[in-house]
Amino acid sequence: MSENKKYELLESDTVKSWDGRTLKRIRALAAIVAIGVQAGDLGGYVEGEKNLQVYGNAWVYGNARVSGNAQVYGDAQVYGDAQVYGDARVYGNAQVYGDARVYGNAQVYGNAWVYGNARVSGNAQVSGDAQVSGDARVYGNARVSLSLHLGWFSHVGSEMGTLTWYRGKTGILVNRGCFSGTLDEFDAAVTKTHGDSQNGKEYRCLIEFIRLRTANFTWDDVIEDKALVGGDA
Repeated sequence: MSENKKYELLESDTVKSWDGRTLKRIRALAAIVAIGVQAGDLGGYVEGEKNLQVYGNAWVYGNARVSGNAQVYGDAQVYGDAQVYGDARVYGNAQVYGDARVYGNAQVYGNAWVYGNARVSGNAQVSGDAQVSGDARVYGNARVSLSLHLGWFSHVGSEMGTLTWYRGKTGILVNRGCFSGTLDEFDAAVTKTHGDSQNGKEYRCLIEFIRLRTANFTWDDVIEDKALVGGDA
């Protein structure tokens, strides 16, 4: 393992993770010119050196927290109040910030951004130039490699929640509250539950929009180990 000449862990400045782990604030030992960090600058919180690469340009800022077996490396940046934990990976030029959470076995890489109140979990992967934000949920064996591959509508239904649609391995998938399934299954569920009510009519308008937006999507480039997206619970 490389000697850590990049940052130190401050025993005097600690916080607890959501699951009770002790995280320590980092302080730069040397300048990271590429991202404007100077020697002595304080960063965010990590559980240990396993969480943040001890060389290169990866950095954790502000009140961001990285714990468990999660790793941040390459040129990735985690900042704001974001949290990365479990066995998650954030790397490449990826950025995770705001109140975003990346956990489980999830991976965020390439030039992808995850921010706002977004959640990326399970075995999901967000890559390329994709941006996941707002209340979107990316989970399971999902894949987002372009921002075009997903979308969401807020303040939907009687609960005023978020409906998220995304490209699956063989078609379009939808998440809304406790529902998760194909677009056709969602259409049938809306008809059964809401009929011709105001909510039913609004849902069908959104369903038609999704069909139009995704009419030219192809699925022959979706690889088994890549991810798809999810929605808001």
